[in-house]
Amino acid sequence: MTKINKTIVAVTLAAALGTAASAASITEIAAGDDRFSTLVAAVTAAGLADTLAGPGNFTVYAPVNDAFAALPNGTVETLLQPENKGQLTDVLLYHVDDRVLKSTDFAHGPNYYKPILDSQRLCIDANASGVSIADGTGETANVIIANIEADNGVIHVIDKVLLPGTRPACH
Repeated sequence: MTKINKTIVAVTLAAALGTAASAASITEIAAGDDRFSTLVAAVTAAGLADTLAGPGNFTVYAPVNDAFAALPNGTVETLLQPENKGQLTDVLLYHVDDRVLKSTDFAHGPNYYKPILDSQRLCIDANASGVSIADGTGETANVIIANIEADNGVIHVIDKVLLPGTRPACH
């Protein structure tokens, strides 16, 4: 092999390895960040880790551990029990949209967005102060870190666990 060909192969290989090493799925990013250990445990218990690690266009509103800790005592432990897998899955899917929505993609003002959990809606309000999300309880989560890019979507870190329920008032 000529010196030029060896150089081209080496550069191509280095570029490919660099891209592979920097690519991370939503699941991998969450698993690598201690602030999401409760979320990762829940996603794993619900059997959704492979889905969020696979190909797709996802937006995940990812609650930090403190958000889970703010739920009433025993809620997380109850949801993590095998017999409550369906309810846990519903709560988690309420945090996922099947599109990639960066913070700049949210329409200005309050607007409804449909998470993967079909029968539910979120009210996302984007304004000069940031992005907030009203859930089915009428409570609001704030996006505290926006636009963490993954190879299969984007993560917005939130300060509250979103719970399904009634359609939030949005307009």
